[in-house]
Amino acid sequence: MKKYAICGLSNRAMKMFIKPLLNEFSSTNEIVALLDFDDYRITACKKEYPQLINVPTYGPEQFQQMIEETRADTLIVASRDDTHVDYILNGLAHDLDVITEKPMVTNVEDVKKVLKAEANSKGKVTVTFNYRYSPFHRKIKELLLEGKIGRITSVDLNWYIDTYHGASYFKRWNRMRKYSGGLSIHKSTHHFDLVNWWLDQSPVEVFAFGALNYYGPEGEHNPEIGDNRYCGTCHVKHKCDYFMRWSTRSETANVEDDHYTMKDMSASNYTGYRPDACIFDSEIDIEDTYAATVNYDKGALLSYSINFSSPYEGYRLAINGTKGRIETTEFHAPSRVPFPVPEQTIEYYPLFGSKEVIHVVQTPGGHGGGDPILLEDIFLGPDPRRSYEIMAGTVAGAYSIAIGEAVWRSVKEKAPINIQSMLNVENKINS
Repeated sequence: MKKYAICGLSNRAMKMFIKPLLNEFSSTNEIVALLDFDDYRITACKKEYPQLINVPTYGPEQFQQMIEETRADTLIVASRDDTHVDYILNGLAHDLDVITEKPMVTNVEDVKKVLKAEANSKGKVTVTFNYRYSPFHRKIKELLLEGKIGRITSVDLNWYIDTYHGASYFKRWNRMRKYSGGLSIHKSTHHFDLVNWWLDQSPVEVFAFGALNYYGPEGEHNPEIGDNRYCGTCHVKHKCDYFMRWSTRSETANVEDDHYTMKDMSASNYTGYRPDACIFDSEIDIEDTYAATVNYDKGALLSYSINFSSPYEGYRLAINGTKGRIETTEFHAPSRVPFPVPEQTIEYYPLFGSKEVIHVVQTPGGHGGGDPILLEDIFLGPDPRRSYEIMAGTVAGAYSIAIGEAVWRSVKEKAPINIQSMLNVENKINS
């Protein structure tokens, strides 16, 4: 029986990890400890899952006591991004395995600490990059491994976050770089890891542009200049386009999202936590728009963009190679898209030949059906029928964060950023 300590009782921790551990994976796994700085979160977690009523609870300062008393052998880290590093380092110092939500950490300095700690530990770190597990993304990986497009020369990836989901990042702690690393880390590491995994190449250099175009006090949809407003009590919210796009004057609308719901956005969830802060506050210090170029050690080029205030959510992808091209377009959360959307397929264009349309068998679950497959790999072991590596570790986490930090640093410094120099290693870190 594997023993788990849950560090950070976030919404993600409860739905993604605690619920399946208590249900479909309970025969070989056991939750032996809950850790959070907020007693209210602990109370809410035990109320949601009465099976945990007798599980001991701890604060962050009681980590050593928790390990001694419960003899946990694996940590699950699902706390705020900037706190991941402390739990990971403490876990590795005790030779524990660590399963962490992305991003692994929020900056390259912490990346180096984790890489060093893992090298000196019997424990290993797994980063839960669930985008790898989407049926479409796994199929693309398989097509690339089959050599369908030959040697990969370039990737075009354009990601769009709609005004509901995009604004949510600017209502919460994500809007400050000291907590999230900025959205090129908190969000885009998903995308950078996906490309790194598809390519099986290491990033070398990044050049990027970016800006805060929509949010913050200068946002042109700001109904009134002023700080310290909250959607729940705001006197001008009915003049706010972002609020009214997803609500009514009587506020009876209920919009659902993979990441949170209207219920989660209530001001009473956690002690001192308001996830409905104004998206036009002056404390916002991150960007909401990026365009970046990344070159890789085996010759591939990535052209990447992301916009956090789009009319719809999804992405457009094209992968070019010496023998052809792969394309796909995804519309996420179709209930929030104000027009009919086509079924997602993968289009294969051989360099000399006819187009093929590939329909993919889809699976239910969060993040495009990726979450349930990821959980099976974590709690049951890797699928023996799969012929390629898909679980991500510290190196994958490191490169995704290095690209994300290079993006925002390039924006600030108006210069290309060398990845290996950032990581301060003479040779490419082992993949």
